[in-house]
Amino acid sequence: MVDQPFLVVVVEDDPDVAFYTKTVLEKRGCVVEGVANPLLARAAIRRLAPDVVITDIEMPGMTGLELIEEIRAERPGTPIVVMTAHVSIDYAIAALRSQADEFLSKPVSSTDLFAVVARLAGEFRRMKAARPPGEVVLAIGAHPDDVEIGVGGILVAHRAAGDSITILTLSRGARGGEADDRQNESLASAELLGARLFLEDLEDTHISNADPTVGIIERVVAEVNPTIVYTHSNHDRHQDHRAVHDATLVATRTVRTVACYQSPSATVDFRPNRFVSIDGFTATKNQVLASFASQADIRWYLEPDFVEATARYWSRYGGGKSSEPLEIVRESSDLSVSRGEIAAAVQAEKARLTRDEAAL
Repeated sequence: MVDQPFLVVVVEDDPDVAFYTKTVLEKRGCVVEGVANPLLARAAIRRLAPDVVITDIEMPGMTGLELIEEIRAERPGTPIVVMTAHVSIDYAIAALRSQADEFLSKPVSSTDLFAVVARLAGEFRRMKAARPPGEVVLAIGAHPDDVEIGVGGILVAHRAAGDSITILTLSRGARGGEADDRQNESLASAELLGARLFLEDLEDTHISNADPTVGIIERVVAEVNPTIVYTHSNHDRHQDHRAVHDATLVATRTVRTVACYQSPSATVDFRPNRFVSIDGFTATKNQVLASFASQADIRWYLEPDFVEATARYWSRYGGGKSSEPLEIVRESSDLSVSRGEIAAAVQAEKARLTRDEAAL
């Protein structure tokens, strides 16, 4: 039996194989979640944060090899086992080249199946225990889409690096559209980013720089314990943005890194002193911004070509071809999120976007 249960997600459209796999592992103490539709696998993986993912190759809607690319982009390092009835060497090579950790041919004995899962899960846990902890990111915005416009690319890069992301949106943006629509759009955006979302209901255009704003931010900071906070700049025409900036500085005084992003309403006094490369992540940022469909006809700065042009402009001051600008309030963390996993994550992100475009 397993003292601390291994967490396993099984992606398998054959109900008999799925039942067998789930039964074998649960009898040996694992916690198993089965997913018949590979298109729903990412949500299950986010929810369970598994030690191992087991997937078939041939499935409707998405192949196992495509799923591996998505998992590698979102949760680098997660052990993946490909289990298939196809026994040809070509399938094995394709699986391993797609960064699978093991290739098993059906039928698989219960002993062999658990042995592989236990070995990979144990190695993964030991690796995580030995690895320095990732960053815990909290991004704060006054209205839906503020955070995504300002640091959407940086948040995608954080996700690819394995960092934890939380978004705090302090109002539902009722002045800019239907509150229910904007709430649903915020939830969809957070899902794409793999972020936890706190969505508050302060009055749009009347957000205070004192309580209750400070109290809300302090509560989220206490729960999340962030190492990096992104928020509005005070160099901004919008009263809510300036208020959230002031409240954030009060509420995050114990956080070691705080940086301010650019909003479309930023003034010429916005003076960034850090330019973070988002090369490879602008397309995903545009996917995130597309979640805010209710704003598409009234906010031209959400258009993909404008987003890309802005990122290209700021890159003249930083590295790469695309950047997002920040005003650093204080810093003791690496905001460049330039870990070793990023290069592979970028390639996986590009491959996923190519598939999404082909499916349209």
